[in-house]
Amino acid sequence: MAERKATNKYIPSDFDPVKHRSVNKYRNSHPLRERARKLDQGILIIRFELPYNIWCGGCNNHVGMGVRYNAEKSKVGMYLTTPIYKFRMKCHLCDNHFEIQTDPANCDYVIVCGARRQENRWDPSENGQIVTEDKDDIKKMATDAMFKLEHDSEDLEKNKQMAPVIDKLQDFQDRWRDDFSANQQLRKHLRTQKSKDKTEKDKDDALLKKLSIGVKLLPESSYDVKLSSLIRLEPTETFQERKESTRNRIVTESIFKSSEESKSNSNLNKQFIEIAKSLAIKKVEEEDISLDEKKLGISLIKPIAGSSQSTIKSLVPYASDQSDSD
Repeated sequence: MAERKATNKYIPSDFDPVKHRSVNKYRNSHPLRERARKLDQGILIIRFELPYNIWCGGCNNHVGMGVRYNAEKSKVGMYLTTPIYKFRMKCHLCDNHFEIQTDPANCDYVIVCGARRQENRWDPSENGQIVTEDKDDIKKMATDAMFKLEHDSEDLEKNKQMAPVIDKLQDFQDRWRDDFSANQQLRKHLRTQKSKDKTEKDKDDALLKKLSIGVKLLPESSYDVKLSSLIRLEPTETFQERKESTRNRIVTESIFKSSEESKSNSNLNKQFIEIAKSLAIKKVEEEDISLDEKKLGISLIKPIAGSSQSTIKSLVPYASDQSDSD
């Protein structure tokens, strides 16, 4: 202890490690310092903790179990090969001193003077607790076979009487739940689920930010995964392949229209002109303008509500060509 305290401290020039051996011998002091000031009287100062509740004999105040004091420890006798120690200490509430002594025979502490013990002891046999065997009985059981046989028979009889009680206690214990363990497992599951939900939310937020959309994403299911794996958004042809196919179609396609196409176009053109004429009559009455076939083919395309968009687009060029030819 003293050597540790003397580390990195000033050491006089006349200190000789061989002669003095230690700093304690050089200073002519004990390693326990103040705790050993009465060591010549056989007294050592220790930290003592009260083993039970007591009443102080000087101020009659209650001192609880576990209160610690600086006590003077001294040896006062022997019990067989076990030493008996006495502890003398001063009350922290008054100037009274009380002494407590060990009792190895009964594994207890005894108050010698200066205080009295608070009596809150009871007989274990009255409360159904396990009673320790008396030392005299233990000696008889080791030396007397008949006494041991009688003692064993009494134990068997007690065991039969207590068997129903033990079974009932076992049933109660099986039904009891460990609330702490259940709560601990539940909180662990919730923490895991919360961490998983946070990870999924971060992924969804990153995807929504990347696509610049504000919809709510539903959790992924096995059906969605299977359906998405069957969908192919990639084109069947590359850009170069589409370009080559378009070029080949233009090169191989004839610039002249067939006779069948011209006949179908002329029929469509006649139908278009008839529809335009019927609709133009109402238009003329409202706007009071002169009409001819050329204007019917161009300016009256929009009022045609009965024809589809594809039919109108296909009829427009032929109507204009027919009016020019006429």
